[in-house]
Amino acid sequence: MTKIEVLGTGCVKCKRLFDNVEAAVKELGITADVVKVEDLDAIVEAGIMLTPALIINGEVVAEGRVADVNEIKDLLKE
Repeated sequence: MTKIEVLGTGCVKCKRLFDNVEAAVKELGITADVVKVEDLDAIVEAGIMLTPALIINGEVVAEGRVADVNEIKDLLKE
């Protein structure tokens, strides 16, 4: 199963990224474990310096920006 983590402190951009991830997963019809990480210590431990950030299966694929639904879908297809 694909594990997707959205890291951010709960700001508007972080929420938008989370919504985009959920939309991409739904449009692709895949099963994924989507987790929102808002704990600052966990974010720093992951090596993230700018939020929001997107991690797919342990790999940071976007940091400091909101990836759109199509970009997330492309990343999930890889």
